[in-house]
Amino acid sequence: MSTHEKRSNFTGSLGFVLAAAGSAVGLGNIWRFPYLAAKGGGGVFIFVYIILALTFGFTLLTTEIAIGRKTAQGPLTAYGKINKNWRFIGFFAWLVPIIILPYYCTIGGWVLKYFAEFLTGHGTDTAADGYFTGYITSQWAPLIWMLIFLAATAFVVFNGVNKGIENYSKILMPILFVLVIGIGFYSLTLKHTDAEGITRTGMEGLKVYLIPDFSGMTVKQFFIVLMDAMGQLFFSISVAMGIMIAYGSYAKKETNLMKSINQIEFFDTLVALLAGLMIIPAVYTFAGLEGMSAGPGLMFVSLPKVFEAMGTMGGLIGILFFLMVIFAAVTSAVSVMEAIVSSIMDKFRYSRKKSTAITTVYTLIFGTLVCLGYNKLYFELELPNGAVGQILDIMDYLSNNIFMPLVALCTCILIGWVAKPDTVIDEVTIGGYKFGRKALYIAMIKYIAPVLLFILLVQSFGVF
Repeated sequence: MSTHEKRSNFTGSLGFVLAAAGSAVGLGNIWRFPYLAAKGGGGVFIFVYIILALTFGFTLLTTEIAIGRKTAQGPLTAYGKINKNWRFIGFFAWLVPIIILPYYCTIGGWVLKYFAEFLTGHGTDTAADGYFTGYITSQWAPLIWMLIFLAATAFVVFNGVNKGIENYSKILMPILFVLVIGIGFYSLTLKHTDAEGITRTGMEGLKVYLIPDFSGMTVKQFFIVLMDAMGQLFFSISVAMGIMIAYGSYAKKETNLMKSINQIEFFDTLVALLAGLMIIPAVYTFAGLEGMSAGPGLMFVSLPKVFEAMGTMGGLIGILFFLMVIFAAVTSAVSVMEAIVSSIMDKFRYSRKKSTAITTVYTLIFGTLVCLGYNKLYFELELPNGAVGQILDIMDYLSNNIFMPLVALCTCILIGWVAKPDTVIDEVTIGGYKFGRKALYIAMIKYIAPVLLFILLVQSFGVF
């Protein structure tokens, strides 16, 4: 057992905001958000999402960052410091990143593979029918790319809070932002005439994406959009997975938490919207409304076809796009790994190097199982929500649909009713800072959020 290291801090609020935004802006924003928006009637989904981000998302984000800073602990031990009878939440909050990291690194490996294909001038190969399925079902390539992605993630975490997470976030986040904006605006200038002589433009795709169309929408369909948007929020702002508690624990007491939280919310929602702006108009231009129903395959199946249809420019846009997705995926994977590592350090008093090494070996073993889930270990299992899944889908279902709503629900009950909202309000207002939206916060944490979370949890078991 090694001596426990002094707890690191982010050097300032900019480092904290960029690291937290880097965590929030990941595959969830770039990969899940556009396809859920396309599925949920574009503008309707966005309208619901923004309202939820400003209320529900704000409440969970504030709570977790405040718990982290107040206790100066990782998620595994932080809840026990608030109330020892509620220590169990910490275990589940720690379990979420443990389940997510192996499959996140697997998908990160897929992104690296596509980037390499575009970089070496083979981008058009990825547009071929069956390319993606052929790749993920092959035996060695997914394992090798997953290993490279895991090594990059572990390297940043190994270097610690300042030299690792903060420094890399300060470099990668601004580049990511510029790439998202650049590709987004390019997407709007597109124009394409298909075989039937129908011409579609990026600007028409923008209308489909942004303007809410409630015509013909039933109450049931709206409810599904609401639940999709809520599930997406967990991913988008990195709540209910211990990450914001870990990052909050590195925030200095003089940091204005409310200001930082508003900036994280703003950054994250903006990037999610821009990711949709980048993808939906482009896919609409070249593949119409049908192309937008590709589901999670949107990024790996539909987009390469779009880049191919763009001609020479498509190759370059493909390189920039997958480079941007790599940055987003790495900053998020780093935060997921950090939630696990900081907990091991706090609970077992291990050094950062030892804790990172343990986490890396574990991720390598389970990441290998996820990769083999598409070939050697392939099976199909029907999940309670009606979807059919393999190993990756089962892990995704357990983390997103069961443990994350459960952690968030228990956190709301703990802070809303047991420890009382003042636990968080007092932490946020240290140093005389104002708590904006305080009345909203109290109403959300006590009444509204628990009800919504309970419905989300029940829905996961296929009740509705």
